[in-house]
Amino acid sequence: MAEPGKDRDPAPSNPWTAAYEYAVDAWQRGVLYADVMRQRGNQYHQHMAKRAPNVLSMEYELVLDGREFPRPVNYGLLRITPPQGVETDPIKRPFLVVDPRAGHGPGIGGFKPESEIGVALRAGHACYFATFLPQPMPTQTVEDVIQAEARFLEEIIARHPDAEGKPVVVANCQAGWQIMMTAAVRPELFGPIIVAGAPLSYWAGWRGMNPMRYSGGLLGGSWLTALTSDIGNGKFDGAWLVQNFENLNPANTLWSKQYNLYSKVDTEAERYLSFEKWWGGHVFLNGTEIQYIVDKLFVGNRLATAGLVTSDGIRIDLRNIRSPIVVFCSKGDNITPPPQALGWIPDLYQDDAEVLAHGQTIVYAVHESIGHLGIFVSGSVARKEHQEFTSNIDMIDVLPPGIYQAEIADKTPDTPNADLAQGNYVLSFEERHLDDVRAIVDRKEDDDRRFAAVARISDINLGMYRSFVQPWLRATVTPQSAEWLQRLHPLRLPYELISDRNPLVAPIARVAEQVREHRQPASSANPFLMAQEMVSNWIETSLNIWQELRDSAAERSFMSIYGSPVVQDLAGLGAQDGLPRRHPGVSPEHRDFMAARAAELRSQLQEGGLLVAAVRMLLYVAGAEGGLDERSFALIRKMRAESNNTITLQEFKDLTRDQALMLTLDAPAAIQAMPRLLEGETPAAIRTALDEMKRVLEAAEPLSAAARESLDEMEHIFEAAARRAEHHGRDGAAPRNAAAPRKVAAARKTAAPARQRVKAAVADPAIEPAGVAAKQAARRTRAVTALAAGTSAKASTKAATKTASKTTTPTAAKSAAPRKPANNKTKPQ
Repeated sequence: MAEPGKDRDPAPSNPWTAAYEYAVDAWQRGVLYADVMRQRGNQYHQHMAKRAPNVLSMEYELVLDGREFPRPVNYGLLRITPPQGVETDPIKRPFLVVDPRAGHGPGIGGFKPESEIGVALRAGHACYFATFLPQPMPTQTVEDVIQAEARFLEEIIARHPDAEGKPVVVANCQAGWQIMMTAAVRPELFGPIIVAGAPLSYWAGWRGMNPMRYSGGLLGGSWLTALTSDIGNGKFDGAWLVQNFENLNPANTLWSKQYNLYSKVDTEAERYLSFEKWWGGHVFLNGTEIQYIVDKLFVGNRLATAGLVTSDGIRIDLRNIRSPIVVFCSKGDNITPPPQALGWIPDLYQDDAEVLAHGQTIVYAVHESIGHLGIFVSGSVARKEHQEFTSNIDMIDVLPPGIYQAEIADKTPDTPNADLAQGNYVLSFEERHLDDVRAIVDRKEDDDRRFAAVARISDINLGMYRSFVQPWLRATVTPQSAEWLQRLHPLRLPYELISDRNPLVAPIARVAEQVREHRQPASSANPFLMAQEMVSNWIETSLNIWQELRDSAAERSFMSIYGSPVVQDLAGLGAQDGLPRRHPGVSPEHRDFMAARAAELRSQLQEGGLLVAAVRMLLYVAGAEGGLDERSFALIRKMRAESNNTITLQEFKDLTRDQALMLTLDAPAAIQAMPRLLEGETPAAIRTALDEMKRVLEAAEPLSAAARESLDEMEHIFEAAARRAEHHGRDGAAPRNAAAPRKVAAARKTAAPARQRVKAAVADPAIEPAGVAAKQAARRTRAVTALAAGTSAKASTKAATKTASKTTTPTAAKSAAPRKPANNKTKPQ
């Protein structure tokens, strides 16, 4: 018998022999395909029978059960057990991975060994996972889930007292907006936040490519959500959300996914069953939960403009987040396209100065082609994007406020200092501006008016439904009728029927076993097999054409209906002047704080010592260079590990951000104060610091002309200071400013409560540096390179000294041109 999946012999020359060979092969593949469907059904019943089903591929232990909280939820906190041979470092910050509760069960973030969790574990980080049960608690709300996630982070922080930094939180898809809301309410609990394929600006999208955003308007708003919850006896069946994803790509749903299994059934069965275990594990939401999500987020789009207020009266404003925010998105994602992942940035901010004023660090990475699930499932993405960001998470944590684009380049034999970059890639952060993000989002005001009309009409229709339909419908629904409707859902029914529980299906197992023993695959050159592939391609192409016609008709209908002045007047928009949604304002308290912070920074321009001068030099030159990458950061980390400096990560992070903001605020004054910072230092110490900073700056590649000019200026300052020290005979004297960094740290602690509200907010438009040179310096350093932070040298004991290092980046702006998604978006890549 030939080995499955491999050719036996060239195609038979006799057409009758070829036909017979193909017929046997096709029949055997049909039997094996039916057996895989049977296994899928058995797997479904076994999976859903578990008390807490998930698809994690690693061992874990339950840490917290959300059902025991004062406001109970169906969430739980799991600690992932490191695999054999992998050890976690107590000094490295822990990771928390949160999966979407958008129809599917939990575990996709740890679905494979090459996953977000797997990458973090191998990097030495302790890992936690926020899981959830299929059924919600009776009184559970979105706000309750937010409070539970905050409680999870409190527990993680308490369990890792030696960690250098707050936990990194990775949020996939719909979990992204959930985590961002939590971080806006409890910013003190978060380290860097990574949101992968997460929709945050729901009206955004590219015309002709993102039809899902029109669904709410074409269905008349959220009344259908309320109807679905009512016939479910107060619960919303997540299978309907999965159905929406399936409808996006009919070619994949109706043909390609199943045909791929049938045509490669000898080798594809295991992968198919593994994915179907997650894809078919549908979960439920409370009616109040899904109604909040649809009304406030999907249709109302209130998150991106600070329009949400909790039941306690707290405004959910994403500008309150103090941690770096990393956004993963892809042009090939038809569920969360880049405009929806990045649109919240121009929704909240009017210019770059507002981003700096709120102390926000935003990093985005736009993949060219990967599909939605591939962003957080694909092994290739995990090995590249997730590995690079995990390895350099401390570098991200110390980036000064601003907008950056992450660039991941292949490491080649020609890469300078390649040994300083981990893995096979080099990560760098390039400075971007708000206009670059606007170019990606491509927002259109007339579309905003259409979506605003949808939101108004949705409220009207929902009110009519609640008044005239909901009372009698609820009176007719029983728990038994709701359960039968759930079991008869068109997505769930195949799992229910095709399994060993069906006496007509169970015998397939024995037939399939016999087929495997006598398997006779046809040659790949068999003309009938080639004809089969041609027919499959024709079917897939036809379905793709139908999808494009359907989506185009839906878009034209939406534009025509909600672009009508009459419809907009009926929705109440005709009575309003100005834009349908405005940027949220900056509070007077925030402006007062910025003014006080600017005055505080100016008063510290001449405070510090050699360390402060070295950081200021690095930031000044890096601002002219346009960016540093992980090689520079790795060199700093190495030098820090070899030194005896006891400054902590947080102190170094604050120091670097303060120096970056001083340069942005008043670059000429900051540079003029450099000689003062170097007073009292020995000539050897000054020249050593200069040499080390030069090595860091030149670690990646030769400096540009502008950066070389800035470096020459710094060399002149440092050499002059060294000569003055020699003149005064201080070769062996103790530095006069040796205690200055400690004084700066003490002063910083005094101002800590204010900085927790807006860390490093000095870029108020009213505070403009004077003079052309100052303006140029402010432009260069707006997204300056952050020195230090990173993984410190491992201690031999648990109480070892924490060390750190850090770097940052800026550059010229690029804009990502929209690109039509491929048709296999909903498949894992």
